Amino acid sequence: MNASPNVPPSRILIITRNLPPLVGGMERLNWHMAEELAKNADVHLVAPSGSASMAPSNVSVQEVALKPLIRFLLTALWRTLRIARTWKPDLILAGSGLTAPVAWLSARFCGAFSVAYVHGLDIAIRHPLYRAVWLPVLRRMDRIIANSQATKQLAVEAGIDISRIEIVHPGADLPTTPPDRTAVAQVSAENVQEEGPILLSVGRLTQRKGLREFVTDVLPKIVSARPKTILLIVGDAPTDALHAKPQTQASIQDAADAAGVGNHIRFLGVITDRDRLAALYRSADVHVFPVQHIPGDPEGFGMVAIEAAAEGLPTVAYATNGVIDAVSQGQSGLLVPPGDSMAFSRAVLQMLDHPPPPSTVSGFAKNFSWTRFGESMRSTLDNTHRSH
Repeated sequence: MNASPNVPPSRILIITRNLPPLVGGMERLNWHMAEELAKNADVHLVAPSGSASMAPSNVSVQEVALKPLIRFLLTALWRTLRIARTWKPDLILAGSGLTAPVAWLSARFCGAFSVAYVHGLDIAIRHPLYRAVWLPVLRRMDRIIANSQATKQLAVEAGIDISRIEIVHPGADLPTTPPDRTAVAQVSAENVQEEGPILLSVGRLTQRKGLREFVTDVLPKIVSARPKTILLIVGDAPTDALHAKPQTQASIQDAADAAGVGNHIRFLGVITDRDRLAALYRSADVHVFPVQHIPGDPEGFGMVAIEAAAEGLPTVAYATNGVIDAVSQGQSGLLVPPGDSMAFSRAVLQMLDHPPPPSTVSGFAKNFSWTRFGESMRSTLDNTHRSH
């Protein structure tokens, strides 16, 4: 290996397909991973085109064309091998299971340690080529870092040695200033014509996220009890995701119309402005997270539930996969049995009638700061470096 195992890795090379300007939880996580690790190490990134201008200021980036996938992987491997040969990183980190082969091959080439941060789907995906090539590589990595207990269990079931798996939960942007009441009032006025309960959904519009099922099976029950309820939907169908099955705005609207609640939903599109998103969280009464339990397509964690909690907004969610790690029952929200639409509607009404204090909700989120995420990542990578 390139450095003494008694000292932390000083050169870390990260390979990822998920980084801004792409939008999503994995993209935010990889950005913060690079930023946090760069506080104590020299960090280089191999990442998609367009990411260099948005990367942390103290991180070097080699860009690779995002599409097609095979071109991205081959070009990323070539760039990574060149960097590994000349720069001699101590550790090569895959930002997801997808880039694990690139990290593992390059690490073997230059004598570095190989690590992959896995998110759930990158373990569970059922494509035969992926399972034949990617999973054997993941089993050979020096360390696997999982984003939740559920993802760790998926890794064990895939044949990865449990002794080489650590859990490091993702972080969230925690507010540093008091709520801007003017901004909150403005957001409410823009989206709600008459006073009533506001439900909020934030995330990509995919089959797994379950918005179409929510407006069909759950929202009508809530509206029946609270007729002025409005559901605000932030997000859009993904265009660059490899596996996600999209639910278009039109299909969700059609489902809501058919269920008689079409005039109770508002689509706000993708919102990347943090202040506006914070104002939306603070203007809402309940964050709904109706993730579906779909074999082979798990929700690895549920960062949006932490982000909602950080703003004092409780979440109601189905208790499936990594969502269980992201919602503290009775503190930051309520978990209900997967697929039980009646239980979901009752839980939302309970949150509306008896909301927990925002300080209680946000107290849970304090366990998931990006600073704490960075400390856990550094500790795990340091231990990996020392133990081999």
